Amino acid sequence: MGTFSLVGSDTIKINLRLLADLPHGEVAKVTYTTDLVTVKTGKNGNTIFAQNASGFQATMELKLIRGSADDKFMNTELTSYRGNATGYVLIGAEIVKRIGDGLGVIGSDTYLLKGGVVSKQVEVTSNVEGDVEQALSVYSIQFAACDRVIS
Repeated sequence: MGTFSLVGSDTIKINLRLLADLPHGEVAKVTYTTDLVTVKTGKNGNTIFAQNASGFQATMELKLIRGSADDKFMNTELTSYRGNATGYVLIGAEIVKRIGDGLGVIGSDTYLLKGGVVSKQVEVTSNVEGDVEQALSVYSIQFAACDRVIS
């Protein structure tokens, strides 16, 4: 018999605030843009492995319903950083994916993000043909580190 993974009921927190104003489809995505290690092979197969500290950095793309309470909360984070970059309190975030095994056992796949700042302004489009994406605010948040915990 194969292995099953039932997912759903994900939660997303920013600075302990449980986000609720999430739209359709993919609402959050965490990516790592840099490898954890650089590997270089030379003559006779001699190989060097060098840890790359930037590999611990992560970017979260977060989509919220435009104008919602969560959008206003995140916009305040952005304006707080812009208003006082040196005194800004960095963002902490958590994404928890609940995972069922099909036999009633539920575990968690948790991403703990630390040392974050909104790294881009929120873009806007105006569309008269019914594009629902114009009702979303998309935040790009850069984090210094992200750890994954499976339980």
